[in-house]
Amino acid sequence: MKTRERIVLVARETFNREGYGAVTTAALAETCGIAEGNLWYHFKTKRDLLSAIAEQFAGRIEERLADHPDPADPLGSYCTILRSMMQELRDFRFLYRDQPHYGEHVEPIASNVAAWLVRSEESFEAHLAALVDARILDLPRERLHDLAINATIILRYGLEHFAELGEPQGAVRRTLERQLTLFEHALDPKAALAIHAEIERIEEEVRAAA
Repeated sequence: MKTRERIVLVARETFNREGYGAVTTAALAETCGIAEGNLWYHFKTKRDLLSAIAEQFAGRIEERLADHPDPADPLGSYCTILRSMMQELRDFRFLYRDQPHYGEHVEPIASNVAAWLVRSEESFEAHLAALVDARILDLPRERLHDLAINATIILRYGLEHFAELGEPQGAVRRTLERQLTLFEHALDPKAALAIHAEIERIEEEVRAAA
């Protein structure tokens, strides 16, 4: 891995763990195992480093939004989108959490954040509609829009909700289960069991990576 790429990776992990406002460039350089001057060579300011992470974030979001439901396997597609969203929230947690510490969003986040939110809700609605079309989810289509918005809100804020409660243990699993309660009553029972099993697998992967 090139030095610049390693700095971005270490910075993202450090900001997620300690908070953007709490990390100095000197501490970050030490964590990277390089001189602070070497860090400055690649990134003149901490804000420049934030911009580089934002570019990665944008790429990840666009990748997720390009993942459309597979009519042949809508349940698998739904599980995939849950996994992608949770991984995104964990990998770029500080961008969601620490905005008061870095001010207004940097580009390309600033000019896309509202559109990303709308497109995320539309993506989730499309996955729910695919479940309806496959007769896995028994809900009228006119309810799916609001359902998608509510599910997206739970997924977006779930991890921080449990962190603020002082209950971070199992936050990924509980967040995923909480959004599922919005429509589990209308799911085919076998599909519900399959989603719960996938949620457990996602939680196990989180624990293994910790």
